[in-house]
Amino acid sequence: MANARSKPPRPPVSLKAATPFWRGRSLEDFTPVEWESLCDGCGRCCLLKLEDEDSGEIHYTDIGCTLLDAGTCRCRDYAKRQARVPDCVRLTPEAVRTLPWLPPTCGYRLVRDGHDLPWWHPLVSGTRRTVHEAGISVRGRVSGTEEEFETEELPDRIVAWPGQDPESRDPASRDPEDRDPEGRDP
Repeated sequence: MANARSKPPRPPVSLKAATPFWRGRSLEDFTPVEWESLCDGCGRCCLLKLEDEDSGEIHYTDIGCTLLDAGTCRCRDYAKRQARVPDCVRLTPEAVRTLPWLPPTCGYRLVRDGHDLPWWHPLVSGTRRTVHEAGISVRGRVSGTEEEFETEELPDRIVAWPGQDPESRDPASRDPEDRDPEGRDP
């Protein structure tokens, strides 16, 4: 006979049912590891941006920072990036709240605005490949690094796609034009 004071057994906890760490928390509440994992590795923030002096409007270019590896969409020297590139912006909660140029697909921006992360984000998909498969990354779209262009050429390199939020659709349903020039999936 069971003791009347004993508690009923608890049902097993499903790890799949657990709330992801990025939901419902303030940007300041993330651990350093959690904070870094919000970056989807798209490389869009590492593209040179131009600001219209009159309107303040931000225009992306297809030119990468000197440290951007356009194939992996990662920084070539992340640990020392600010020493090597003085105008590299370190993303902090305060910066994420004030920067006008974070791409609409950026995990930091999405969490800041109370949105969930999309299916292609590595924290959701479990792999870094999906950011490329979904056509979100800069892979196959960078014309070169900033050393390869003169200042006068920058306005000619303005592109719209980094500031756009493409449809979050299955990679198999994408148009062939969404593939990079070498025929690989982005």
